[in-house]
Amino acid sequence: MNQLTATRSTVKEAVQSALSELQATEDQVDVDVLDEGKKGFLGFGAKPAIVKVTKKKDLEQQTATYIQKVAAQMGLTVKVETKRNSRDIHAEISGNDIAKLIGKRGQTLNALQYLTQVAINRETDQFVSVMLDAEGYRERRKETLKQLAERKAHQALTRSRQVELEPMPSYERKIIHAALHRDSRVETDSAGKEPNRSVVIRPAK
Repeated sequence: MNQLTATRSTVKEAVQSALSELQATEDQVDVDVLDEGKKGFLGFGAKPAIVKVTKKKDLEQQTATYIQKVAAQMGLTVKVETKRNSRDIHAEISGNDIAKLIGKRGQTLNALQYLTQVAINRETDQFVSVMLDAEGYRERRKETLKQLAERKAHQALTRSRQVELEPMPSYERKIIHAALHRDSRVETDSAGKEPNRSVVIRPAK
């Protein structure tokens, strides 16, 4: 049972009754007050409050299940731990032969992340951002991108012309931009259209 309409003397009592029936807490449900009710006078004219209480979909579990299903189709058995912070879901993936799931420069992991986000957002009215990581790959990739940014900035300054990096997802481009933000000698910009958008580094004017 994921939804219940409860009728009680007050809205608070109706909500508590519904929570008890659904075996849920307030942060796990959406409450729609259909009628606030009326106390009446001396027992006359009283009108009960009516609320509709709906359990929120467990997007964290759905995220984990989707990732495991796709991994299984790749011949992999993985463990997925998820954490949700408002509209952000972070999934940490672990298992044997995890390099196969990460792929070259994280391309397979990025593709799985995109597919997971699309699948999860079909289940909710509010946009949810999904980030996947596999045994600390994202942090290692972050350090690699910072080093790449420094090398390419040096190259742009040495050659006195702009240098365009390989296409990468938006959050990786942000790492490049952030890494060079305080270097007044260069400017960065993004060029192209998704999914082939890339960072351009040029000497500052």
